[in-house]
Amino acid sequence: MATLSGSLTSSPKKEMEIAVALGGGGSKGNAHIGVLRFLEKEGFRIRAIAGTSFGGLVACFYAAGFNPDEIEEVFAGVDQSKMYRRAKDETSSLLGLTKVDGWLHESLGQLTFEDLLIPCAVMAVDLRTSNEVLIRHGPVRRAILSTIALPGIFPSFLSEELELIDGGLLNPVPVAVARSLAPSLPVVAVALNPPLGEPPHSRGLPLLDTLPEALAARLGNFRLAKALDVFMRSIEIGGRQIAELRLQIEKPEVIIRPAVSGIGVLERVDVHQVVKLGEEAARARLPELLRATTWSAGLSRRMFQRPTWTSRTSDRLADGAK
Repeated sequence: MATLSGSLTSSPKKEMEIAVALGGGGSKGNAHIGVLRFLEKEGFRIRAIAGTSFGGLVACFYAAGFNPDEIEEVFAGVDQSKMYRRAKDETSSLLGLTKVDGWLHESLGQLTFEDLLIPCAVMAVDLRTSNEVLIRHGPVRRAILSTIALPGIFPSFLSEELELIDGGLLNPVPVAVARSLAPSLPVVAVALNPPLGEPPHSRGLPLLDTLPEALAARLGNFRLAKALDVFMRSIEIGGRQIAELRLQIEKPEVIIRPAVSGIGVLERVDVHQVVKLGEEAARARLPELLRATTWSAGLSRRMFQRPTWTSRTSDRLADGAK
């Protein structure tokens, strides 16, 4: 595992401390790395972090002590064309997470949330109760597999009590969760969803770009590919509506929106280029970031409290989870 990030060891002025909420978005979530890098360079110190889906993946790596440069290196080294192949024992899903599980084991080992260096939580949804599930205890690897389990595309994560899928279904950008981890600090939300009214990006069949061009073109016309395209665009439309409503209600102090709307959820990307988009978006919000960390802004937060997350269900994975 990487050594402790400088962002987690220094003793900055309190007014530069923040909490961060990282939204879901699949491949476009690599932009989170650029946002974190920019925040560190400008002297902001992340004291708590929450994430959904790919945002949860990045959040866990960061809380484990990987700095943004190290996260970028690890993610860029992944062979995206082979990561989602389904194993024989993975049922009820188009793609699989077995290789992702192996990669997480190599990268994070047996880390638990209790081992992390800053408070961290990720979101999932329980299919059996229709409730959000906040995960902040137990094995980090299991939590990541739960929060990224895009329904129908990846297998749900099963335990005796829960059947967990991607948290973005109900909580695309977990602002109130981040605030509950550090109630006195401003929350910086990184939203990857396109603006309302913008047409959803056509997804196509995941990983077609791993095949010869002629074969990929033929498969792309199959009924399954077209049906999946409709499903993925529909999920995106619902997700962006929920994200916007929750952002209005939970009121993060700063919202950063990287220009990643043209990237598909499972699209093969140049990680380094997507990271740069995150840096650019954070740079554009620097004045707001500075205002949010002033003494007067802190006084205003204490006087007018904003919503924090309250649990209606389990906040941990059962010990018997597989």
